[in-house]
Amino acid sequence: MDFTFSDDQKMLREMVRDFTNKEIKPIAQKMDKEEHIPDSLKNKLAENGLLGTSFPEEYGGGGFGEVGYCIAQEEVTRGCSSTAAFIGAHQSIGANAIYIGGSEELKKKYLPSITSGEKIAAFALTEAGAGSDAFNLKTKAELKDGKWILNGEKIWITNGAVADLFSVFARTDKGITGFVVERDFPGVTVGPNEKKLGIKASVTNTINFENVEIPQDNIIGVDGRGFLIAMKTLDTGRLGIGACALGAAKELLEMSVQYANQRKQFDQPIAKFQAIQFMIAEMTTLIYAMESMLYRTAFKFDKGEDVSQEAAMVKLYCSEAVSEVADKALQIHGGMGFSAELPVERFYRDARILRIFEGTSEIQKLIISRKTIKNNGKWFI
Repeated sequence: MDFTFSDDQKMLREMVRDFTNKEIKPIAQKMDKEEHIPDSLKNKLAENGLLGTSFPEEYGGGGFGEVGYCIAQEEVTRGCSSTAAFIGAHQSIGANAIYIGGSEELKKKYLPSITSGEKIAAFALTEAGAGSDAFNLKTKAELKDGKWILNGEKIWITNGAVADLFSVFARTDKGITGFVVERDFPGVTVGPNEKKLGIKASVTNTINFENVEIPQDNIIGVDGRGFLIAMKTLDTGRLGIGACALGAAKELLEMSVQYANQRKQFDQPIAKFQAIQFMIAEMTTLIYAMESMLYRTAFKFDKGEDVSQEAAMVKLYCSEAVSEVADKALQIHGGMGFSAELPVERFYRDARILRIFEGTSEIQKLIISRKTIKNNGKWFI
């Protein structure tokens, strides 16, 4: 298997890295403090194709597939995890639910405006009683007089306050079904922004649906088959989480090495001390493993292979690993790492959510173990 990045993929990485250095890093601390991503940055993300990287060109996307999306998210996260979360909720799950499960008519209706940034998307699955137990949905949709009537409440919806449309999953007489719900449909109400430990510039909200009328052709896929679409969508979301973890870890490593070379104690740079060298070695090894499993799995996804188990492993390992990298980075920086004066403190806070959203670490372990047990412990390669 050849994991060498193509010239186009290398150019994409260079473009996004340059964009991040110029447009995101200079304002990342300000966005975190103000808990807001400015419209000017969102517009620049759209202009540079970062709101539709993975989708085919026929829908206005960049045509880079999942590998390209992961490259872009990795580089964006090196600047700001909140910006990456905004992109991920919009593209990787909000829009991907439509791309994975929607009819051709539905894709043509919505994807071009999503990839161009004209409309911002969000993914609405989680409820108060249906977090890890995602099948236990109480939001309901009933077909009446040729329209679906939606009632219920979704919580922890990333992009909730800024989204123009939602991929919503609800229970019908036939099971769980997905729908595209536009923000301006009567009966849609968005709650206030949640106050969070990290990714503060990314908005998270509760969404209420009260007798919302949805056109019949806004159904995503087939009535009663929405849970499968939601789970397949989360596979791509989990790869995106792996990319965010990898980007943050790489940035933390670079910051730590630079600081260790500059900071002096006992008349020499702390990089000369074995204790620091060992932490850097451990961080580097974690990053190598993260990168290897992420792009191997994204490569398989782009070939059309089922990667549900692998995506769960990527999400589990990378989200846990970046927290370890962040902890070591903060330790290397000492008191300065604990101070909001340097971005290490922000990266440390932002990393924590990666072990929770798109399925907790514990849920990933269930997914992984169930398939391994089903296969009698045989390796899946």
